Amino acid sequence: MEIKRINRAIVIISIFLIPFVFLACSKEKAIEKSKPRVALSTFVLYDIASHIAEDKIELIRIIPAGVEIHSFEPTPQTIANIETSDLVLYNGAGLEPWLDSFTFKNKAVGVGDYIRLKNLTQEEHSHDDHSNCSHSTLDSHIWFDIDNMKQITQIITYEFISLDPSNKMLYLDNRDKYIEMLDRLDRSYKNALQSCSLDTIITNHNAFSYLSSKYGFNIKTLSGLSPEAEVSPKDVIRTMKDIQTNNVAVVFFEDFGSDKAMKSLAEQVNVKVDSLHPLGNITKDDVEKNYTYEDIMLKNLEKISGALHCQ
Repeated sequence: MEIKRINRAIVIISIFLIPFVFLACSKEKAIEKSKPRVALSTFVLYDIASHIAEDKIELIRIIPAGVEIHSFEPTPQTIANIETSDLVLYNGAGLEPWLDSFTFKNKAVGVGDYIRLKNLTQEEHSHDDHSNCSHSTLDSHIWFDIDNMKQITQIITYEFISLDPSNKMLYLDNRDKYIEMLDRLDRSYKNALQSCSLDTIITNHNAFSYLSSKYGFNIKTLSGLSPEAEVSPKDVIRTMKDIQTNNVAVVFFEDFGSDKAMKSLAEQVNVKVDSLHPLGNITKDDVEKNYTYEDIMLKNLEKISGALHCQ
């Protein structure tokens, strides 16, 4: 009899508690949904945003890890993520042509619209016969200039404060920390590359012109600006001459590009081959290792300073 009374009491208490449990869950979900939602096109933008926002803003990476940014094609899920975001941040400068067909329901900001873009010369952006090309091309790889990165960090901070003014001081503090990191990174590059016996690196395509311009070295490429450009016999002959003329001992391909052409070239002229990270997106392995913009930039620096025989 006593057990029945206890059971009946438990049932009665449970009936009274259930509404409160549901109410608590509903409030928790409401709190989660109240976070601003921001979609970002590149890994670099995501890296800046994640350091500034911490857990106060829901961040969505539009391009999944392991996907080459130039050839990305949006999926229905991509479209849904963009349409349901309070803010879309993208690189601009022609990096994401697939965004041209979107009609944004909410605010969208192309950070490339607010910084000085680099115009590539004929030699920097073309390949094969330079005389057939007379125009310049904007270089969309803006994240390889630390000054650009500082400006982009300011832009993202401003947009986050506009979305979520209640966390303004957190965003400003995290902005300052991120800019301090960029200053350290800038000093690392200047110190490492200030005294080098060589002045030229060779890559399969020119994703690094902002970097070379800022730190005083040259880049010769097999295929110019476009990673998808078809390589001709003239390109190979020209690049072989560049290797010999500049005493190059190692040639580079990008992590997301094919290594076939550069490995074949390296074998023909008996030089080493290595990879540089283009940073437009990251690989699945990068995600597993929890690499940041700073981590990858330092890895690139180590390889570039080695190739230039820096002291």
